[in-house]
Amino acid sequence: MAAETERDPDLAVIEAGSRTLRTQGAAPEADVPARPTDPEVDKALREVEAELATRWGETKLEPSVSRIAALMDVLGEPQRSYPSIHITGTNGKTSTARMIEALLGAFELRTGRYTSPHVQSITERISLDGAPISAERFIETYEDIKPYVEMVDSQQEYRLSFFEVLTGMAYAAFADAPVDVAVVEVGMGGSWDATNVIDGDVAVVTPIDLDHTDRLGETAGAIATEKAGIVKQDATVILAQQPVDAAQVLLKKAVEVDATVAREGLEFGVLARQIAVGGQLLTLRGLGGEYTEVYLPLHGPYQAHNAAVALAAVEAFFGVGSQRPEPLDIDTVRKAFAAVASPGRMEVVRRSPTVVLDAAHNPAGARATAEAVGEAFDFSRLIGIVGASGDKNVRGLLEAFEPIFAEVVVTQNSSHRAMDADELAGIAVEVFGEERVQVEPRLPDALEAAITLAEEEGEFAGGGVLVTGSVITVGEARLLLGKG
Repeated sequence: MAAETERDPDLAVIEAGSRTLRTQGAAPEADVPARPTDPEVDKALREVEAELATRWGETKLEPSVSRIAALMDVLGEPQRSYPSIHITGTNGKTSTARMIEALLGAFELRTGRYTSPHVQSITERISLDGAPISAERFIETYEDIKPYVEMVDSQQEYRLSFFEVLTGMAYAAFADAPVDVAVVEVGMGGSWDATNVIDGDVAVVTPIDLDHTDRLGETAGAIATEKAGIVKQDATVILAQQPVDAAQVLLKKAVEVDATVAREGLEFGVLARQIAVGGQLLTLRGLGGEYTEVYLPLHGPYQAHNAAVALAAVEAFFGVGSQRPEPLDIDTVRKAFAAVASPGRMEVVRRSPTVVLDAAHNPAGARATAEAVGEAFDFSRLIGIVGASGDKNVRGLLEAFEPIFAEVVVTQNSSHRAMDADELAGIAVEVFGEERVQVEPRLPDALEAAITLAEEEGEFAGGGVLVTGSVITVGEARLLLGKG
């Protein structure tokens, strides 16, 4: 495990002249729903989306769980009707949640998964049995809790936010299903996050880095203080590799609440990994022993580490390493990981030239993506399309991608949070130099320009395009390229 801990695996050798993926197996189809085909259902869904949009957005916060707690109270505490696995961290939360969900489902448990933000459809955020709930069920769930939401609104200083209402919907939908276990990703932070009205049997902390520093703190240790809020009394804590100051905070919190801790690199981790057709082949050490020949149809060292964290979380949920000494059934584990998909995370959506989507939106995520691109592809010339949010460390993001982008096309998505393309271009010029930067404010034009630049290398020369910078940018590009 020592070599993997340093995240510097040996790279496979690619045949000369290959121009797309080194590993071109068929990955599982990403479960991103399209708009409803029934006009009446689509109209009703749009009405719900419009009502939700009148509330505070996900970046406007009043750090408190008082409103969501009040909503849970009037709904009869639905979040208490099932056990849960709660996930926080800076990067890798959604992919880890999807892996946990796949493992639990493979062991015949009915799952509910709540993640954010969505790539294309708001219904992605709430999943049952491994698939987003239908538009009809989403609408029904909203209508069911709407009177209670309005009741709480009338009693609070501030109305419930967009994220708080969606959290209430998820918890209610899970109770109504009912699910055997909920897999819940925090929206931001931990202690005052709206999801934190659950007491997770297992608390998962993916790698912590600097993001949302204006709200969470300017050091990894300060951010960890907020994220440690999901660690509850007598829980099991699964810690991915962390900066030293973050690890100290998390371990201290675990001691305070008498939680059991399992740490990546010590109690569990990645023993070996190699490039395989369509992804990678892993040997993982879990809490109950080794799991060999585990195929994961996702690219990048960071996804292997997400897999190790997910496996340990599910082992902890089943009591492996505490109540039961034997590991999980290896064939079931292999089957589960082989079925994992993570839309918008190193996702190939077009060939000739290859277009890859990745939702990296902070420097740490960008560094992980850059490493994964270098490993999984052999591009002779990679063109970047970057559309970022104005509240992110855009310079750090661009600096992480500078070594792998021959040229970058800067653009902006449709969100009100999007950084203006010209402002983004000014930063990009400082990082890349003027001759390597092109500005296309409209995303369709940016896609066309980047694909044209990639094609200049010739049909078999190995040009590619990476669309990144924001989940919203990736989602809109995905639609433009015919996905969903």
